[in-house]
Amino acid sequence: MIRTCAFLFLLISISACREMDKNRLEVSGLSQTVEVLRDTAGVNHIYAQNEHDLFFAQGYFAAKDRLFQFEIWRRQATGTLAEILGPRELNRDIGARLFKFRGNLREELNHYHPRGEEIITAFTDGINAYIEETTKDSTLLSLEFRLLGIKPGKWKPEFVISRHQGLLGNITEEVRVGRAVATIGDSKVRSMTAFEPGEPILQLDPRINKAGLFDSVIAKYTSFRAPLKIQPEDLIAHSSRNKRNYELLANEDHVKKQQLMFNERETIGSNNWIVSGSKSESGFPLLANDPHRDITTPSLRYMVHLNAPGWNVVGGGEPTIPGVSIGHNEDGAWGLTVFNLDGEDLYVYELNPQNHSQYKYQGNWENMRDIADTIQVEGAADVYVTHQFTRHGPVTFIDEKNHIGYAVRCAWLDIGAAPYLASLRINQAKSWEEFREACSFSHIPGENMIWADRKGNIGWQAVGVAPIRKNWSGLVPVPGDGSYEWSGYLPIKSLPNDFNPSKGFLATANENNVPSDYAHLDAVGLNWATRYRVDRINEVLAGKEKHSLEDMRLLQVDYLSLPARTLISLLANVQAKDQVVESARQRLLQWNYILDKNSVEATIYVAWEKKLSSSMRLQVVPTEAQKYIRSIPLKKLLQWLTAVGPTFNNPGDRDQFLLQCLQASMQDLTTKLGTDQSQWQYGQAAMHHVTIRHLLSNAVNEETRRKLDMGPLPRGGYGSTPGMTTNNNNQIAGASFRMVVDTKDWDNTLFTNTPGQGGDPSSPYYKNLFQSWAADQHFPVYFSRELVEASAREKLVLRPK
Repeated sequence: MIRTCAFLFLLISISACREMDKNRLEVSGLSQTVEVLRDTAGVNHIYAQNEHDLFFAQGYFAAKDRLFQFEIWRRQATGTLAEILGPRELNRDIGARLFKFRGNLREELNHYHPRGEEIITAFTDGINAYIEETTKDSTLLSLEFRLLGIKPGKWKPEFVISRHQGLLGNITEEVRVGRAVATIGDSKVRSMTAFEPGEPILQLDPRINKAGLFDSVIAKYTSFRAPLKIQPEDLIAHSSRNKRNYELLANEDHVKKQQLMFNERETIGSNNWIVSGSKSESGFPLLANDPHRDITTPSLRYMVHLNAPGWNVVGGGEPTIPGVSIGHNEDGAWGLTVFNLDGEDLYVYELNPQNHSQYKYQGNWENMRDIADTIQVEGAADVYVTHQFTRHGPVTFIDEKNHIGYAVRCAWLDIGAAPYLASLRINQAKSWEEFREACSFSHIPGENMIWADRKGNIGWQAVGVAPIRKNWSGLVPVPGDGSYEWSGYLPIKSLPNDFNPSKGFLATANENNVPSDYAHLDAVGLNWATRYRVDRINEVLAGKEKHSLEDMRLLQVDYLSLPARTLISLLANVQAKDQVVESARQRLLQWNYILDKNSVEATIYVAWEKKLSSSMRLQVVPTEAQKYIRSIPLKKLLQWLTAVGPTFNNPGDRDQFLLQCLQASMQDLTTKLGTDQSQWQYGQAAMHHVTIRHLLSNAVNEETRRKLDMGPLPRGGYGSTPGMTTNNNNQIAGASFRMVVDTKDWDNTLFTNTPGQGGDPSSPYYKNLFQSWAADQHFPVYFSRELVEASAREKLVLRPK
């Protein structure tokens, strides 16, 4: 009996030792032991004994979770996609290299933190440590590497500061507006758009060759910014053999992206708000943030908890960036939404007819700067290119016939413009003053940064690099001869801000929130989201004396449409002769304006709103300009429908238009969903839903696609509700990541992310958050070591090798 017990004890001990060994790794590059606790959501809580090891471990585990994402971003940043995808990606690589940062790297890295070079280097060393493990054990590589037959490349600090993934500026909008003005004139373009604040100048300088604007003047820019597409022939295994099916899927993705870019510019964006302790049930400030970007797999956002001497911060950011972009530390919480700043301009040059490498500047011929480059191309010879630059920036097009050149000036090519990296400074802020000082280093993108702390303070500071334009709006191309020059950058602390507002709360949602008496209108952007999301948020925040964390969570997924209130009220005094249309009118009049996924009225309303918008566009936009004015701002639509003239001569014409559009939308819905209206629920695969497609999805066979993709699942909301789910049938953008915080108790912080923390389809964290996210549920991410320990699903110890 004793021998038996001893034997069992030995087996148990051996098993325990093996389990301990399994949870211990020796990693080259560490100086001390690092502990990592992974919670049930898949969030790594990293406990290090020094700063170097903390960021080394962040890079190591981010790469371990998202290595294929890292590899694609590395190739996009370095312009090396043609190496694996062949000649069709050559123009992308040329553009990426043309627009790369070429300044002083050390100064650049140390802009983001006093020890920025050391932090970012430790981060990339951690990435490379995991990549080195995959070279020794190829089974660590995820499915995508095997499908493409590639291996990951090593990282350098200069890849982290790449701008390729950022929200950069308005150059595509500038060219589009320029073409529209060249087609129908500035006054008509202004009447169909919603630029603000003020009445910006849209006229083209008479020296601009209008016909030249219709050439591919920014093709090198748009090439490196375009969505990446993987084709069946790129794969070495499990590729789709149905070329027609691939083309249908690829075209479907293209159409969705175009709809998002052109038809929803005024609705896509982000939400954030802060509530003072005087208006919260806990007596402490509340903060909420839901940034809206593409819904992808893996998620754009990666969550982490970083703990080391001088650091204790949790939240989300992009996986290839050290630190936390949105989150909280021990003292305060912060969040962001886009604040519109215009950091790009297209300059048009007169070229020397005898030498197209010279352009006229202040009456003299000035030489372009040339940089020779070699691009390797899979299955083809190396390509030798010469990148050219004017004093303003990269040259994107040369019109040989008319001796005209085009270059893009980019504020984001200056030092300090790597997206979100200045968050490293914010991560250590302990007060509003320190937060605001850290914000002064945040250049790209323009953001509404909000803050709430345990001392009871709340505040807002707009940030970003803001060129001052004294004599033009930045909305159309201008001559590059020296007559249109930036007058420096506005100091960030001079951008709009507020501290402890008297009303007890503050919200932003990409709307024009520039004060009417603001002194620097020549340094802020002119393209803003419509106000419907922020107006609804403010309505809710003002409508209750005290708010709870649950109130904040519910507001993030609020689906009440303010435009519906206005539009449906116009149906009150009209009557349709058609019985189906009249029934629909009555249903809408009795509806609560909430775009719930189970609502039939929501289906009818959204179809009607879309029909009103598309029909109005065809009615007011001249045919020759419809290519450039792709949508009518919802704000304009409501203005035209609620006022007599210039669109309608009398209310009867307006009422007839409303009913005609309602009838057409009902006919469309009947064709699409059938005659049984009880089956017209808004949230269904044929209407509003979410299907997340992998980058390789269109190229692989059906069996592999099922491993990569997820959905469809029903969704509520649309582009103009706080719960922003786009106006596309398939939600391809919105809030994958969300955070709500009660500063009284950091352990009570709630997040969302989708579809999961992992990027490997075989990982248990690849899609574990998808269904709860689609059901609008949040999950806690604990901050205290005690609760982190209690909720840990895995524990791993890294030791120096």
